[in-house]
Amino acid sequence: MTKITPEHLARSAIVYIRQSTPQQVVHNLESQRRQYALVERGRQLGWDDVQVIDDDLGRTGDGRAARPGFEKLLAAICKGNVGAVLSIEASRLARNAREWHTLLEFCGVVDTLILDEDGIYDPRLPNDRLLLGMKGTMSEMELSILRQRAGEARKQKARRGELLANVAVGYSKTDDGRIEKEPDRRVREAIALVFQKFTELQSARQVFLWIVQEQILLPAVIYTANKRSIEWKTPSYRTVYHILTNRVYSGAYAFGRRSVEVKIDNGRKRMVRNRMRHWKDWKVLIRDHHESYITWESLSAINTCWPTTPIGRAKWVGGRFAGVKLCLLVSFGAHVAARSYRSFTAATHRSSAMSVLDLTMIRWTTNVFRSAVFGATVLSPKRFLIDCNHLELRQPWLR
Repeated sequence: MTKITPEHLARSAIVYIRQSTPQQVVHNLESQRRQYALVERGRQLGWDDVQVIDDDLGRTGDGRAARPGFEKLLAAICKGNVGAVLSIEASRLARNAREWHTLLEFCGVVDTLILDEDGIYDPRLPNDRLLLGMKGTMSEMELSILRQRAGEARKQKARRGELLANVAVGYSKTDDGRIEKEPDRRVREAIALVFQKFTELQSARQVFLWIVQEQILLPAVIYTANKRSIEWKTPSYRTVYHILTNRVYSGAYAFGRRSVEVKIDNGRKRMVRNRMRHWKDWKVLIRDHHESYITWESLSAINTCWPTTPIGRAKWVGGRFAGVKLCLLVSFGAHVAARSYRSFTAATHRSSAMSVLDLTMIRWTTNVFRSAVFGATVLSPKRFLIDCNHLELRQPWLR
């Protein structure tokens, strides 16, 4: 007895096509041909209207990424317009239990068949539902096993110091899998200059301002079409900070520097890799792995010049970060007030004693902020007002 009825044939058949990564879309063309060939199989089984949904090419089916094609498939099934869903195997439809069983439930409610290369399944029948459930479980387990094997292989390679993805600027990757200093002398001298100026100025921001003032360009790595090239550009503060804190410039190889947090975002699992661990907690750390620009001890000393956690979460030495978050808000408010004051005086060409008093308080709140960070002595508002004069309120820091 066939499971395909005239009621099924009166509706549409949908061929769902998916490949997990953009690389597979480009290189695994045979898989695409096999999936598109299901259109002909649907017509051979009796369907006149065979539609194709291929919006999810290059999207994973593990549930972490949104799949507009799969959502379109579920919407069409819920409308009762679909008689059968065709896919070469269960893993193409979903690789996570939530989406797989949602599909089975919807198909069972509206009497939609599921077809693959092995057979025809009716989710309303207990035996077929059991078999489909096992196929979904095996598909999900297969992905977990593949990821576990790949992860262990990456860790094993990292323990040998051979796992090299993107190499930091100032270094290049050799044909035998090692990293060495960039052959370009100008690149090497530019990286060394950053560390040299920090030794003199003892401040990452001052190094950045000096580089900008002297109009010095720093190298940046650009990847285009799997090709690595060097471009020279005016650096940002983040670029300078990254050079001064990256342990690779001390000749160290590191793996597992960031922690991984799992969050639920809009009903989907999301992996967040954004919190830097302390170097003692890194999974792999190999010192003297390659030639360095600076010694390990010198770079460690640089990293102690500022806190390693965001302002607002940290409690710096001596409690100087206590209240800094509030002072930052006050300082921002002072900046906004100063801009408003400039706009007001520009429009009216006049000022008042109250405006002078307000600007004086702005200066005092800024002084409080500096005290919280650097431990400087804070004058009282009254004494600060006496020590200020009208000319000081028109200094460039307000412009």
